[in-house]
Amino acid sequence: MFGISTDMLIIIGSALGAALSFAAFVLPLLNRSQKKERFKSIIEKRRQDLYQQTKDSLDKKGQKALSARESVATFFKIQKMFGEMGEGIREQLLQAGIRDPKAPIKFILAQITLPLVLTGFAMLVLSKGDKEVSSVVQMLVLGCTMLSGYYLPKIIVKNQAMKRIEELNFTFPDALDIMLICVQGGIGLEQTVERVAHEIAEQSPVLAEELGILSAEMAMLSDRRAALGDFGKRVGGYGKSFATALIQAEQYGTSVSQALRVMADELRDVRMSNAEQKAASLPPKLTVPMILFFLPALFIVILGPAGISASAAGVGG
Repeated sequence: MFGISTDMLIIIGSALGAALSFAAFVLPLLNRSQKKERFKSIIEKRRQDLYQQTKDSLDKKGQKALSARESVATFFKIQKMFGEMGEGIREQLLQAGIRDPKAPIKFILAQITLPLVLTGFAMLVLSKGDKEVSSVVQMLVLGCTMLSGYYLPKIIVKNQAMKRIEELNFTFPDALDIMLICVQGGIGLEQTVERVAHEIAEQSPVLAEELGILSAEMAMLSDRRAALGDFGKRVGGYGKSFATALIQAEQYGTSVSQALRVMADELRDVRMSNAEQKAASLPPKLTVPMILFFLPALFIVILGPAGISASAAGVGG
């Protein structure tokens, strides 16, 4: 029709199909290599930061050995200024995957400035409106915008943290099984965590990053329990239970492999109970879709021929 023959269309379609197939094959490989490079860069940066902080701490006389809680100087400023609130903000940001030392300050500034900006915008909209708005409605709108601006950063961070913890909890049992095998094989805990981080990088880059940071802190810092405690705060969920179990095992001198075995069995039971809970909640969830979509079609199929026969008999009579 447009001067393109059928053979040319077949050739163009084949070329496009081959290009799409090649892209579908190559893009996952490129994405996998990018994830590995990002994982390595994060771990290497953490090692360099810890090395520099340890070197700076040794240059000062009378200063104690650097611990994992002293790795971020900005956090101490916020903790002195805001106490428990600063610590809670930092934990929420770490659970959301935000490791910037200045992130707590930015978060607090956002909670201060965002209500003012939204309130100013609401006042501008109300003043430019054609209709007269009562003072009660104006105060209600301004109060809602101010509260929305204050809680919006917290809601965003909390949702991101919940999604991240859910992803970590989904892949952590598999990582724990690999870790148990390595520990039972006679590998040290630091080397085990590092090896598991590399093994699980393709399946869960987020968990691999956290395990890599944990291995770097355990290798560079003198207090291993503090590193495990910070790992539990960053990861939450199963990671917090894992850190608590290892800290108790080291504190009371019990076997690490025994602690990992008990926790692995517990996580398997939790996974099975979660699966049973989802299976038990499935029938109530299917009730409304069946009533709305399945039963009307079933009634039409069953009663439709009878209605058509009755109408035809009435017309014939």
